[in-house]
Amino acid sequence: MAVLVQAKPPQELQKASKAVLASFYDNKIVRNFGIATVFWGIAGMLIGVIAAFQLARPELNMGTPYTTFGRIRPLHTNAVIFAFVGNGIFMGVYYSLQRLCKTRMFSDLLSKIHFWGWQLIIVSAVATLPLGYTSSKEYAELEWPIDIAITLIWVVFGWNMFGTIARRKEKHLYVGIWFYIATFLTVAVLHIVNSLAIPVSFMKSYSLYAGVQDALVQWWYGHNAVAFFLTTPYLGLMYYFLPKAADRPVYSYRLSIIHFWSLIFIYIWAGPHHLLYTSLPDWAQSLGVVFSVMLIAPSWGGMINGLLTLRGAWDKVREEPILKFMVVAITAYGMATFEGPMLSLKNVNAIAHFTDWIVAHVHVGALGWNGFLTFAVLYWLWPRLYQTPMHSRKLVNTHFWLGTLGILFYAIPMYWAGFTQGLMWKQFNDEGMLQYANFLETVMQIVPMYYLRGIGGVLYLSGVFLMVYNLYKTAKAGSLLANEKFHAPAVIDNEHSHEGGHWHRWIERRPVQLSIWATVAILIGGAVEMVPTFLIKKNVPTIASVKPYTSLELEGRDIYIKEGCVNCHTQMVRPFRSETERYGEYSKAGEFVYDRPFLWGSKRTGPDLHRLGGKYPHSWHYNHMMDPTSMSPGSIMPPYPWLFENQTDYTQTADKIAALRKLGTPYPAGYEQVAVQDAEKQAAGIVAELAKEDIKVKSDKEIVALIAYLQRLGTDIKVKEDQAAASAVAAAE
Repeated sequence: MAVLVQAKPPQELQKASKAVLASFYDNKIVRNFGIATVFWGIAGMLIGVIAAFQLARPELNMGTPYTTFGRIRPLHTNAVIFAFVGNGIFMGVYYSLQRLCKTRMFSDLLSKIHFWGWQLIIVSAVATLPLGYTSSKEYAELEWPIDIAITLIWVVFGWNMFGTIARRKEKHLYVGIWFYIATFLTVAVLHIVNSLAIPVSFMKSYSLYAGVQDALVQWWYGHNAVAFFLTTPYLGLMYYFLPKAADRPVYSYRLSIIHFWSLIFIYIWAGPHHLLYTSLPDWAQSLGVVFSVMLIAPSWGGMINGLLTLRGAWDKVREEPILKFMVVAITAYGMATFEGPMLSLKNVNAIAHFTDWIVAHVHVGALGWNGFLTFAVLYWLWPRLYQTPMHSRKLVNTHFWLGTLGILFYAIPMYWAGFTQGLMWKQFNDEGMLQYANFLETVMQIVPMYYLRGIGGVLYLSGVFLMVYNLYKTAKAGSLLANEKFHAPAVIDNEHSHEGGHWHRWIERRPVQLSIWATVAILIGGAVEMVPTFLIKKNVPTIASVKPYTSLELEGRDIYIKEGCVNCHTQMVRPFRSETERYGEYSKAGEFVYDRPFLWGSKRTGPDLHRLGGKYPHSWHYNHMMDPTSMSPGSIMPPYPWLFENQTDYTQTADKIAALRKLGTPYPAGYEQVAVQDAEKQAAGIVAELAKEDIKVKSDKEIVALIAYLQRLGTDIKVKEDQAAASAVAAAE
């Protein structure tokens, strides 16, 4: 492989290196992860296509509780991120790490445990998310038993990786390995901290954090899941497979050093840019903005290092479809990492956040960077694993163009939809009134964009089906080289060759020191943002009138979470005149102190709900959940008929109250003993109100608990609007 340039070893080391050992690389584990990558890629993308069309055609929710957009959207994100991309990461790491270390993986048994354990985790997500078992935290929806399983399998992966590094024959650690190490360490920290919760039952838990603190931890995790699961490992793969495919050395060794250290240090600070104009303390928001803007420098440093690696090879790029995939992937990475800092600017974020612009931004990275680089690696690996040329070069080219068209058909309509939403939500007429006071006016404008987005998904997925056929025919024509023989020196010790060289070579030979400094780099940002938010009380001021949810409201909230309502509705009114006019008083930090988990959301497919309580009578909510179009003509929300049939499960109510009390929720002593009776009493009151409008429903139905929760939202504080408050809101706008 064309690696970063290293000085030749002294003559005596050259002689010593002639003693070679014969060994075998494990290609079978690479093949297995490759097959899993393709399988889960198709599954995840197919679910994504269905979800895309559900927003244009509500009947595609299929009338069952297991196939609604609210439940399959997190299934789509988990399948694409952790199943498709996750298996792609492991495929590339297991192949490249063996060759960069000149040794077989540390343990074949650990490799197998890792592979099958990861697949079982994915299957558990497929089984639980449609059933409504979810924490509702974005990209971390899986419940606590699965979180523990993820931790154990991640440790197995790290054990195998560090064991391989420890017994390597090549003492120098190539840049790709730096990114693999940073990925392992950071994902471990992110996952453990964000997943801390207290179990209530086998598949139910409550977050250790509440409200503002939960939001900060979640988006510290959520943003850096993108950084350290979708970015850093793929940069490691880029640094290995791009020079291989281009037969060119990496453009700049020094740039790779700057790229690595600045990226892992800066990225971890940027999470709060997902929470601009929310109830998060202003200083934390400002830190997120500053570091997000800084992030463009290391991100583009990596992009430039990748693209300039192809200097002098552009004729080859025109002819070689694998390089075409790689060029588009790196370009998409550059586009997404320019757009991210831009979206973190407050004036841009004020228009873009909660709109489909963010969906477009995310998918440029996911489809372009992760998808195309994964396809390139698969096409590069398969002929080598099966010792035969690729079945059809023409099909590879066709896949490239279908995929590229798919990205364009997906992203451009979503950008258009996002611009439309952001501008319509904020438009006032000449009389100073909202031009589009009815939220549905915006929705109906962008439905055509949802159709086009779905068509883009179909194009992209059709290219993947071509790839499956091509890979299958290639494998059938050849035979798997399960154990690839190689000869390596007993040890390649280049320590003395670095004398007078770059100072960074010292740490490149020492994985322990590299790991320690990488851990320090990624911990600083999170600690600076989280410690004051948790320890300084004035960052989350309490409000005396805010009380815990009643037992019925708590059950209704859990139903809201189960149905995935947070995927379409936010609960965060920002301090803009356009939002206070539409929804009511802007949200305060102290209103969320008992919210575990927080439910601020990240996308408004429907209107914000934080001030929904008391806005409509019980009958409105009843009819709206039975048939949304009866209350909101043109709505793309599906009906929820099962809420009128399912009984509210009170068997865990007492345990929920006890668990929340342990976390600091001030329920009265002994409340768990009377919680069910209290819920039944409140439910009877709601049923009596419904009966006045000739609506008959039993008090134990889920719809009653959900109504209780919805009617509670935003009612704990009463605000008298005066001129000063109105002026402050106008200034924020």
